[in-house]
Amino acid sequence: MQKNSDINIVNAISPIGQQPEPSEVAAKPKIALIGAGGTISTRSTQGSLDLVNYMTDGVTMHVDELVQALPQVHAIADIVAVKFRAVSSTSIAFEEWKALTQTVDQIAATQPDVDGVVILHGTATMEETAYMLHLTCKVNIPIVLVGAQRPLSALSSDAPLNLLNAVRVAGHAQTRGMGVLVCLNDEIHAAREVTKASTARLHAFRSPDFGIIGQIDAGEVAFYRQPLRRWGPNSQFDIRDMKQLPRVDIAYAYAGDDGAVIRALVNTGAKGIVIAAFAGGRLSTAQTSACREAQHKGVVIVLSTRAGSGKAMIDAQLQSMGMVAADNLNPQKARILLALSLSQTNDPEQLKHIFASY
Repeated sequence: MQKNSDINIVNAISPIGQQPEPSEVAAKPKIALIGAGGTISTRSTQGSLDLVNYMTDGVTMHVDELVQALPQVHAIADIVAVKFRAVSSTSIAFEEWKALTQTVDQIAATQPDVDGVVILHGTATMEETAYMLHLTCKVNIPIVLVGAQRPLSALSSDAPLNLLNAVRVAGHAQTRGMGVLVCLNDEIHAAREVTKASTARLHAFRSPDFGIIGQIDAGEVAFYRQPLRRWGPNSQFDIRDMKQLPRVDIAYAYAGDDGAVIRALVNTGAKGIVIAAFAGGRLSTAQTSACREAQHKGVVIVLSTRAGSGKAMIDAQLQSMGMVAADNLNPQKARILLALSLSQTNDPEQLKHIFASY
């Protein structure tokens, strides 16, 4: 397995497979595959029935090895393989997000004829990586994240078809302008809306409030709606030259919460706290007191909800305290948007505008 270190992006880009005939070049899109590890790139050493231990006891393949194992992909696209960091998505954070953004930039600059980018990624934090790239990538070419619920070695693995479908989506004419997308289980999701909602089922990724934006049936890609919120090229955010994001943590509301977690997060140096509040965006009296103390120390409070869908609606009392509603962003995505925002402002009115725009 490759160590978690930077690579020479230019040297890592290499065509895989036989060169197509001249008549085929114009017919097939050119797609860059970035291999960032995850279940989709993993083979178990315990056999085809292992659905649990493959990440610790298995072998994570780099993207060129994966493409060699799935030669069918050459029938639908000309592939450029880009090695990245073959890691579990539980280990992915700002450093990897920044490197992915720079990698996509490098692909666009050195391969101007690339029609789209597919990023192979673990499912644990796929929605967070997708949303970060959605907010910060400045290229106009389609970016599609894809993963799998079962490793490539598993009986009835979803990895091969998920990868083929992601390549189809990345090369589709209507994908441009959609922002970053997530593609699994024959479905296309917008980065802002999608979340992992099941641990092991193949139908794990869902967009609770608005549903999928498209689907792939028998190899045919069809879109039904387009995301409207600001993203990437029109975004005010850029992480390519940032050293780190302001620290933002998440506190989870629960019955009997006395605010101790919020106070502890303040003591660790949090600049912002997203609270997975009770449904509707409500807090207990003790939590409200702890938030007021945090605000007096300069910490910004954003309220999301633990409900799983719907907007966080802040009552008059919390609004008067300067708290910010996360709209319908789940806590983990609200954390990303707040961290990016705090790199520019901590003014509540500006933050409200940002959360209403992205």
